[in-house]
Amino acid sequence: MAGNSKRRGAVRKAGSKKGATVGSGGKGRRALEGRGPTPKASERPYHPAAARKAAAEKREGRAPARKQAARPSNGRELVAGRNAVLEAVRAGIPIDHVYLAARVDSDERLGEVLRTVTARNTPLLEASKSDLDKLTDGGNHQGIAIQVPPYEYADPADLLDRAAGRAPLIVALDGVTDPHNLGAVLRSAGAFGVDGVLVPERRSAGVTATVWRVSAGAAARVPVARATNLVRALQDYKKAGCFVVGLDGEAPTTVAELELATEPLVVVVGSEGNGLSRLVRETCDAIAGIEISSSMESLNAAVATGISLYEIARIRATR
Repeated sequence: MAGNSKRRGAVRKAGSKKGATVGSGGKGRRALEGRGPTPKASERPYHPAAARKAAAEKREGRAPARKQAARPSNGRELVAGRNAVLEAVRAGIPIDHVYLAARVDSDERLGEVLRTVTARNTPLLEASKSDLDKLTDGGNHQGIAIQVPPYEYADPADLLDRAAGRAPLIVALDGVTDPHNLGAVLRSAGAFGVDGVLVPERRSAGVTATVWRVSAGAAARVPVARATNLVRALQDYKKAGCFVVGLDGEAPTTVAELELATEPLVVVVGSEGNGLSRLVRETCDAIAGIEISSSMESLNAAVATGISLYEIARIRATR
């Protein structure tokens, strides 16, 4: 009868060699586990295909990328995207590392970046797409990112020196805390010949990786200065001969009619919600606005800045 323990051989004797070994810790089971996919021939240092790949990369003018997990150091910023990276490289900004996606499609921008950083002996690290996705918070890195030192802010007085014989044009931000807005302001500033952007040290967005990305490289061309006290910095600009004009949607004068547009000018932009602070408004020589539809309450700070700079550039070009 099945299961009859009295049947000869139904009970295994103690000391039998069959069965699990006491204290093996699953040694036998681990021996059967897989060791992952076999690396490609070009990724095995001892394989001829790896030597051919390194030789091809050398002929292309770039050093072979070292396989390494992309982990930026603390306090560093990542600039991602081909346009932003190219502008940073052209501006000569110090670069700690270059992260390059494996098997990325090359173009003229990427080629120039790789030739330049190779000539500077900048470490080039190969990163997977998932690594770059994590590092850039899912941003459009386009297969490349660079790790740069913390941004070096200019002194407010330095912005005036960039005018070089023409009427200075500076943008000051009052309470703008969104880095996307700062990046967009820098992009407009670069398009319309602004000499620099002034931000307060507190309660204001600073130059971060997000700003670099949104500015599309303009952060490498337009300096950003930080002021300990924004009102005092504006007063210093006035003493240097500049006129300070604040933007306000309810102003009686529009930017398109601004008589001061051709003068040395500081355009002050407030936050979308609160607008200009009281002390900053009192410091302004004039308040100007932008005509918009009555169905809209206000414009985004970056949009208002872009429109205002366009109007100022148009007036300066026609006078």
